[in-house]
Amino acid sequence: MSEFIIRPAEPWDLEAVNTLLGQVLAVHHAGRPDLFRPVGKKYTDDELLAIFANPDTPVFVYDKGGAVLGYAFCILKQQGSGSLMPLKTLYVDDLCVLEGTRGMHIGTALFEYVKEFAKEKGCHNITLHVWECNPGAKAFYEKLGLVPQYTSMETLL
Repeated sequence: MSEFIIRPAEPWDLEAVNTLLGQVLAVHHAGRPDLFRPVGKKYTDDELLAIFANPDTPVFVYDKGGAVLGYAFCILKQQGSGSLMPLKTLYVDDLCVLEGTRGMHIGTALFEYVKEFAKEKGCHNITLHVWECNPGAKAFYEKLGLVPQYTSMETLL
């Protein structure tokens, strides 16, 4: 894709970000309807604006000609209590590309941007969670070179 920018999310991006959040919810609901509602919002608009404004929770958007085609929600975290080494981590809370534009390397561009941002912030690593019910996302992250850090397991009752 040509002539795009990746930039911090701004208040005028609310509608586009909400659309993408809805697409993520649909994927998660389809895979785990026992955990995810069929409709709803992860954040209120006021919560999103606060996230956008917080330097510890940067949200980056892929903007092509004023259209937001993807986003990456990030959280800067500091670990170092108990037996853990004192490290700064960038946690990718959510990465989504607009349906119809997937496969055009938008997600890769977003992740590479996030990786450079994390390096500039002195982070040791980037972490994220991926739902087992989303094999496409898992394959995408593996293609980018991510490997499991730990496994979270469950049993349904």
